[in-house]
Amino acid sequence: MSPSSFEREVGGRKLTIETGKLAGQAAGAVTIRYGETVALVTVCTSTEPREGIDFLPLTIDYEERLYAAGKIPGGFFRREGRPSQEATLASRLTDRPLRPLLPKGWRNDIQIIVTVLSADQENDPDLLSIIGGSAALTISPVPFAGPVSAIRIGYIDNELVLNPTLLQLETSLLDLVVASTKEAVVMIEAGAEEVPEDIVLRAIELGHKANQDIIKLQEELQQACGRPKAEAPPSEVKPEVISAISPIADDKLARALSQSDKSQREQELSNLKKELIEALCESFPEEAITAALEAKIKAKVRGDILQAGKRIDGRGLTDVRPISCEVGVLPRTHGSALFSRGQTQLLTITTLGSVGKEQPLDGLGIEESKRFIHHYNFPPFSSGETKRVGSPGRREIGHGALVERAIEPVLPEAKDFPYTIRLVSEVLSSSGSTSMAGVCAASLSLMDAGIPTKAAVAGIAMGLVTGEDGKYVLLTDIQGIEDAYGDMDFKIAGTAKGITGIQMDTKLKGISTEIAGKALHQAREARLSILEIMQKTIGSSRPELSQYAPRMYKITIDPSKIGAVIGTGGKTIRSIIEETKASIDVDNDGTVIIGSANEEAARKAIQIIEGLTKEVEVGAIYTGKVSRLMNFGAMVEILPGKEGLVHISELADYHVPKVEDVVKVGDEVTVKVIGIDELGRINLSRKAVLDKSSQVPGATAKDTFSKDYPFRTQRDNRPPHSKGGYNRGPNRGPSRGPRR
Repeated sequence: MSPSSFEREVGGRKLTIETGKLAGQAAGAVTIRYGETVALVTVCTSTEPREGIDFLPLTIDYEERLYAAGKIPGGFFRREGRPSQEATLASRLTDRPLRPLLPKGWRNDIQIIVTVLSADQENDPDLLSIIGGSAALTISPVPFAGPVSAIRIGYIDNELVLNPTLLQLETSLLDLVVASTKEAVVMIEAGAEEVPEDIVLRAIELGHKANQDIIKLQEELQQACGRPKAEAPPSEVKPEVISAISPIADDKLARALSQSDKSQREQELSNLKKELIEALCESFPEEAITAALEAKIKAKVRGDILQAGKRIDGRGLTDVRPISCEVGVLPRTHGSALFSRGQTQLLTITTLGSVGKEQPLDGLGIEESKRFIHHYNFPPFSSGETKRVGSPGRREIGHGALVERAIEPVLPEAKDFPYTIRLVSEVLSSSGSTSMAGVCAASLSLMDAGIPTKAAVAGIAMGLVTGEDGKYVLLTDIQGIEDAYGDMDFKIAGTAKGITGIQMDTKLKGISTEIAGKALHQAREARLSILEIMQKTIGSSRPELSQYAPRMYKITIDPSKIGAVIGTGGKTIRSIIEETKASIDVDNDGTVIIGSANEEAARKAIQIIEGLTKEVEVGAIYTGKVSRLMNFGAMVEILPGKEGLVHISELADYHVPKVEDVVKVGDEVTVKVIGIDELGRINLSRKAVLDKSSQVPGATAKDTFSKDYPFRTQRDNRPPHSKGGYNRGPNRGPSRGPRR
């Protein structure tokens, strides 16, 4: 096939899709370019169906190549390893709009590989992954109800912006991705800064409209380069099997589905399945019996909702399951919260650390680290199962990122709260929408830890059941079985003011913007009711951090003195950390953050750092220790490593016959700097301090740590006796003989 290229202008930049040049042996391959970001997207499918499975075997592999951004990977091998979290999220983002458009009965393996070849760090490759995946499927033999397109919408300066750059997203109040077909919206993903529902709906409508040009571009590609499509497999559910199981199953199925307890319901359904297989195994294969039973369960659950407005647990269509909240459940963690909604239960723990604990990012984006981390764990006992426990899968990573995105907008700025924040959500019981319960538990845990969040955040999952006649029903707070047999999972998180996070998936070939708008507003009512319950548990963040959390102290030094604090090869800062057991993080602008749960240790670290960076000032008053005695005076260390001479004539306001009559080594004395000569030697006077009229106003006030929350600041105008630190070497102090 000769190379063919197709292009459109989208958001002021050219989008180009090319095929026939690269990866000629793939079933479908395109190179897609937007700006200077380029990705190769390929589709391959197995020749034979996979046996013994009842799902669509679609795999999306998003391959980040750091050469794309001119980077060499970290680590010993200097080679890309397992996918980063961002790559995993991009794979999920690509999977979610494509999967509903593939035949449900297809059992041949489909693998889509997205290889990022060039990243201009302006245009995120994740959109190219979706569009490229759709384009590759469109020209491949795989049956596909596309094309599908995706676009990003920002909200900057009160205007909706198509495909904002990564830099523009830094100031955008909205980061929303809309994937849609020609007829409907298939997937929505968003993070927002408490944006009202009406603006979010406008953004969804704009995204759906903007996608149409890209869909037409793919249709041109298909007409010119598309291969003949394979025949979609027929439905696995056979009418004769349905008829055979009905006499046995109908009454027992109705009784099983009336059980509100998930475990009991699943046990009765499992028993019914075994009974049907035993009774009909000679007439039909086990797979056919199982498929028929699943079809009857689905029809029963959906029929009751559509025809009678009856949910499986007896709730109304907009009712939220019973909620309970508890905070401070773990004694030694920095913050903890237990949140239960029906049979879904999560425990979320907050841990605070120094800014040096930020997570480094070795990816293609412009961010190099992040200070807020949320991890989500889904152990098998949470669903009453026995499974292998191992490293987190794509589901855990995706749910963790969703909660992280929903919570981040309400966190204090790093400049106001210089901590790394880690949340861990442990799913203890799962019966639908654990991620949205995780949002609630995370918000409560942060407030329990004393982190000054801007507002409480709650989340709710909306469901959808559609009928053949166009009728549809929206469900508030779906549980697991409604998610499994329903048509949509629309997760919406936010504060009382507006939305902070969205994730919408559908099993349909898309939903209308009308349904999306109604779901947003129905979810708001539920969210406000949940926030009211959370408010009764803990109304706002605790006024103080946990006693076990580290305290952060901030000082500012001259940037030119950073080298003195760091030392050769980091030797100096390591020695300070080892001596004080405090964490120390130094920014290029001269900001130094000292962290310790022990105030005395933090004070000591501050004194050492200031001694390394502060200059002695003439006229300033210091409290220091006598380090040496000589016939003509005493040497006093006024800053660590910095000594000055108090001549015998300056020791007291009376005649001093011998130095030993007034001071001895180790004595703490308050002195005033009366001069620094051309060689840097410091002259001190104790007599000048004893003379009240010569004191600098306020100079002898005691040093105190600011109690301003959330962290303490040591200001440059602190009292003189608090200044401390080390000189650069042992020979910088004065050394002189008797005066002539």
